[in-house]
Amino acid sequence: MKVRTRSSAIIGTLCLVASLALTTASADEPATPRQAVKVALKKVAMAKNPVAGTAGPGGTIWIAERAGTVRVLGDQGLGEPVLDISAETTTDGERGLLGIAFDNGFAHFYISFTNRNGTSTVDEFAVRDGKIQPDTRRTVLTQTQPYSNHNGGDIAFGPDGYLYIAFGDGGSGGDPHGNGQNLGTLLGKLLRIDPSGAKPYAIPPGNPFVGDPKAKDEIWAYGLRNPWRFSFDAGTGDLLIGDVGQSAWEEIDWAPASSKGGENYGWSQMEGNHPFRGGIEPANHVPPIHEYGRNGRGCSVTGGYVYRGTAIPNLKGHYVFSDYCDGTLRTLQMENGKVTGVNDLAVNGGSVASFVQDGRGELYVLDLRGSVSRIDPA
Repeated sequence: MKVRTRSSAIIGTLCLVASLALTTASADEPATPRQAVKVALKKVAMAKNPVAGTAGPGGTIWIAERAGTVRVLGDQGLGEPVLDISAETTTDGERGLLGIAFDNGFAHFYISFTNRNGTSTVDEFAVRDGKIQPDTRRTVLTQTQPYSNHNGGDIAFGPDGYLYIAFGDGGSGGDPHGNGQNLGTLLGKLLRIDPSGAKPYAIPPGNPFVGDPKAKDEIWAYGLRNPWRFSFDAGTGDLLIGDVGQSAWEEIDWAPASSKGGENYGWSQMEGNHPFRGGIEPANHVPPIHEYGRNGRGCSVTGGYVYRGTAIPNLKGHYVFSDYCDGTLRTLQMENGKVTGVNDLAVNGGSVASFVQDGRGELYVLDLRGSVSRIDPA
C-alpha cells in the first residue's frame, strides 16, 4: 500500500486528518489558474475503508474494502458484500485487499490482495449474469513480499486486453535489496500477463524482456518504488502511474499507447528527477511528466484517471489525481506527454486512497476513512 516510508503507517493510521487544502508545489509547475474547472464532491455512499474500485457489468460500480469485502454501488448506496475474503487477508502494515478489476468483456473478475503470510496474490473468478461464481476461483499469480509495505497491488486491464499488475519494490525504505533496477524480480515493476492464454497465465509475446535470460518475462516496465495507482486513458490508451516517493519527491509517470514497454522510471537510482542517495541516473531513465515536493502537506501521491465523462465538459482530457496526506484534488493538462498546466480543483477528498472511473467516464473518489464521493459539476 502507499506509505510515508519512515512511518510505514499511512494506510494503518486511519485517523489521519487529510482535510487540508494546501497546494503542494511542483519544481517545474507551469503558471496556470488556481482553479481552472469548478467541481463539487457529492457523497454517494459510506464504506469500511474503501480502497479500490472498478466499473462493473450493467453500468455498476464495484468497491473493494480493505479488510477483504467487495460491494456494489447502487442508488441506495452500497449493497451487501458480493465477495468476502476477510478470513484470508490481514490489514497490518499496508496489507489487505488492494485492487479489483474486470476483464474487458466482464467475463472474469480479478482480486489483488496480500494473504495471511503477506504474499501478494492475484485470483480470478468467472462471472455469469453479472455475478461472481465462487466455485471457479483460481490463483493466477503470487509474489512473496519481504516487508509489509510497498506492496503496490493495483490491477487493471489495458486496451490491449492484457492484465497489468503493479508491485512495489518490496518495502522497508530506500529499496535495500535493489529490486527497482533488478530485472530478475517482479518487485518494483509493472507486469503484463494474459490470464486467459494459459493456466495460470501466458506471457504476451510482445513483452519487452521475452527471451532475456536475466529478466522476468512478465515485466512491462521497471524502476518503480510503490506504484500505488495506475490507469489507462480511455480516450487515448496512454498509461499514467502515480509512484509514491521516498522522502522528498512524488511523481507521475506516463507512457504513450504506442509504447512497446521496457520503460525504466529510475527508482532507486532516482527519486523523481533527482538522484537518490548518490544514485547515478540510468542512461535509459524515463523521467516523470510531473513531480511535486514534500514541502507542503503532500506525502503520498494517489494516481487517478484522465477524465472522459460528459458531466463536466471543461474537465475533459485532464488527468485527475490527489495525495493521501493532503487530499486536495488536482489535475494535469497534457499534450503529447508534456504537462501544459497544473490545476487545483479546490475540493478535498480526505484520505484519498483511490479513484474509480465508471463506464461513462465519470470519476469517484474513495476516502479511506469511509466516504465514496462522485466528482460533479459545481
